[in-house]
Amino acid sequence: MVSAFSPQSAGDLNFLKTLNRSAVISHVRRYPGATRADIASRTQLTKATVGSVVQGLLDQGWLCEGELQPRGEGRPGRALYLDDTHHVLWGADIGVKSLRLVACSLTGQHLIEHHDAEAPTTPEATMKRLAELLNQLQQRPEVAGREILGLGVTAPGPVSPLIPVLRLAPNIRWSDVALLDVLDEAGLTMPGVRLLDNEANAAAFGEFYFHAGTPPESLVYISAGTGIGSGLVTGDEYPLVPRGVQGLLGEIGHTVLQPGGLYCHCGNRGCAETLVSGWAIRAALGLDENADLEKEVGLKSHEPGVQHVLARAGEALGVLMLNLHHTLNPATMVLGGSLLRLGEALTQPALAYFEAHQNDLLRESQHIPIKLIEDSTYTAARGAAAQVMAKAVLDV
Repeated sequence: MVSAFSPQSAGDLNFLKTLNRSAVISHVRRYPGATRADIASRTQLTKATVGSVVQGLLDQGWLCEGELQPRGEGRPGRALYLDDTHHVLWGADIGVKSLRLVACSLTGQHLIEHHDAEAPTTPEATMKRLAELLNQLQQRPEVAGREILGLGVTAPGPVSPLIPVLRLAPNIRWSDVALLDVLDEAGLTMPGVRLLDNEANAAAFGEFYFHAGTPPESLVYISAGTGIGSGLVTGDEYPLVPRGVQGLLGEIGHTVLQPGGLYCHCGNRGCAETLVSGWAIRAALGLDENADLEKEVGLKSHEPGVQHVLARAGEALGVLMLNLHHTLNPATMVLGGSLLRLGEALTQPALAYFEAHQNDLLRESQHIPIKLIEDSTYTAARGAAAQVMAKAVLDV
């Protein structure tokens, strides 16, 4: 997702209106039931500005009014909520082994979920399949009559920070693909904004954007699946996703933990993915690359060899968590991805390693909150939908 914000001339009235609108929506999103007076107090906008912005958002179906809220001796104010009945946000996650699609309301509630177990092949064939699914799902009664705000697409690899091009996805062997262009050529008929991002970045954005109440100062999402990556989000009213000059920020799966170690799918040796990833664990257990890892591990979980492989992978995950703690120092970490379905045999060594070493540097007894998402099937797709909403707010 290319940054939604660009330098503006001082005094640009339209830009100021955009910022005010975004601030109001952000506040109502985080604090459902807030009144106009609450918003003015917390955002430092004038009551007249808040009133004008709120009225416009009510007219456009972004907000709705609720019950009267008492205010001591003052006049009661009308509670404001995001209107869940007028708009729909679409997100599509291109995974290594499947496609996951969601349609969301403005509050992040899933209106439609669809998991297509067909693994990606070529970009052209996969985008054709995705276009067919989206064209079909738009006709479902759950979203009929709603205004489509747009589509966010995620991919398992770094995306250029300047243009919507997937630079490399080594686990599906794609490189330098303008996926949104290919999707349009495949016959997708969907209005609204179009965005492309790395799946871990999108997942991090969604966890931050749809966070109830005041979000953490910063959040890192670690995606542990067939591959492993991470995304960082910081900010307040306007969440920011740092990407690096080439879009490589967060590519922890290709940081080297064992120089001269096993070959990775990227071509390097000793990458973290050679120790903790779905494909590496399958290889270490002698399983076919398409084997159901959760099922196979469940059948053999009592075997010492299996326990050793998972413990080693878990410790490697803990090392990555510690490295992120020391390099990015986020306020919160979130762990997701299909590997978490392997359970405590993987997560316990990771959490134990991190817990044992997170305070080694400063010698302070501080603890970074860690959230585990055991079923993150739609986390990246939902995050892509959140990015659509954040961009659409600017275009209201």
